[in-house]
Amino acid sequence: MSHAAVGAPGTPRRYLHSLWLLSARDLKVRYSTSALGYLWSVLDPLVMSAIYWFVFTRVFERTVGEQPYIVFLITALLPWVWFNSSVGDFTRAFKKDARLVRSTAIPRSIWVNRIVLSKGIEFFFSLPVLAIFVVANVLLESDPAKTAHVGWGILLFPVAILLQTVLLVGLGLLVAPLCALYTDLERTTALILRALFYATPIIYSVNDLPGVFQTLGMFNPLAGIFSLYRMAFFPDQWQPELVAISALMSFAILALGIWVFRTLERPVLKEL
Repeated sequence: MSHAAVGAPGTPRRYLHSLWLLSARDLKVRYSTSALGYLWSVLDPLVMSAIYWFVFTRVFERTVGEQPYIVFLITALLPWVWFNSSVGDFTRAFKKDARLVRSTAIPRSIWVNRIVLSKGIEFFFSLPVLAIFVVANVLLESDPAKTAHVGWGILLFPVAILLQTVLLVGLGLLVAPLCALYTDLERTTALILRALFYATPIIYSVNDLPGVFQTLGMFNPLAGIFSLYRMAFFPDQWQPELVAISALMSFAILALGIWVFRTLERPVLKEL
């Protein structure tokens, strides 16, 4: 393709074009080798939601979250899958395509950003599941107290996506080079993600935490982001201070990630 179509080397237009090609390649490879294809984007959060819904509404008496609980769960589980799968892939971002990373002149940050973009596209693919559950709840639930209502908070959905993108890019720039240099960090990251699931307000909200744990929970950058997603259906989730903390931490992690990435880029290339 001509420079006019993709931009001259080193320009933002060429970077974005390369980013899109790499992300599209990831999606094609992932779906072309799978019989279920697109359905894998929704099966994971769908199965997780069904399990937690059954446990907390049919087995145990639930004292956390809001009604309808299945919508409350899915609004956090879908972005969690985006977060979890992205961070998991960050640990292998450079090793997976080591030859291309060494041989191409594209800025190496693209190997992180293509993961954020491809997983973000999968997140968008999964949003119809949320819409289906909301519509089904409205049509089938007779109790107004247990019915989902779309409110003005839906306008904050793009803000949540933006903040999560900032957070993921920052974490990617931080995790990817460190895991390339220190291989044990790949397994360590997997353990941290497993613990982080329960330390993040997914099956509960920050308001459900007791005492000092509520204060500690507010410093989880995902807490404010997930509250923004839930604002579309649960206006009581609106906490300006929680969102402000998440925004500050997301941009702080981005700044730290940029610094670490620039510092470690040359040692990583030597290691590869």
